[in-house]
Amino acid sequence: MSGDTVLTLIFKAGPVVKFVLLILLSFSIFSWAIIFYKFRLLSKVEKESGKFHADFIKIKEWNSLYQSTKKLTLSPYANLFRAAYSMEDADRDEIRSALKRVEAMEAVRLEKYLTFLATTGSTTPFIGLFGTVWGIMNSFMGIGRVGAASLAVVAPGIAEALIATAAGLGAAIPAVVAYNYYLSRTRRIIIMMEDFSRELTDYCTRKHGETQTGSF
Repeated sequence: MSGDTVLTLIFKAGPVVKFVLLILLSFSIFSWAIIFYKFRLLSKVEKESGKFHADFIKIKEWNSLYQSTKKLTLSPYANLFRAAYSMEDADRDEIRSALKRVEAMEAVRLEKYLTFLATTGSTTPFIGLFGTVWGIMNSFMGIGRVGAASLAVVAPGIAEALIATAAGLGAAIPAVVAYNYYLSRTRRIIIMMEDFSRELTDYCTRKHGETQTGSF
């Protein structure tokens, strides 16, 4: 036991505990992939949204502004503007309805994969606990077969079993932290997007009334 490393204990673990560890490893790999993906995505979304908002304030000619949005495919602001720009003859209710649909689609896109992080954070500790309970149960059955209950007999099996709990927590903690962090960033973007959508609706309605044609 004294010379065993964590890796050695994993290889010595029973098939059920190994299967549990494989499941936890899969959860962890996918979680970290999502963590890195969401960081890059939200950083680009915020960067493109900042650029569009600056252009929206600076550029008064909507055709030029529309051309500038073609490279801003990730910005919810730009996508809302493109939807409003295409509605030349629409009234306020139609514009608002169309922008609501865009808001919903953008919110879904921003929140994509966050549920997996939440699922990882809530389920992997219990999966690890199952592996631990199973491993300890096997250890006690081994004691029954050997007929001895010394520390040398019990300790290796319990150590193998506890690795499953540690692996479950190792998968859950980063997922929970990342979920809360990205959910906060996503909600902030969504709130700002909804504010911009209302601002854009008012602007389109005023412009429609000024031109009498709805032409942007």
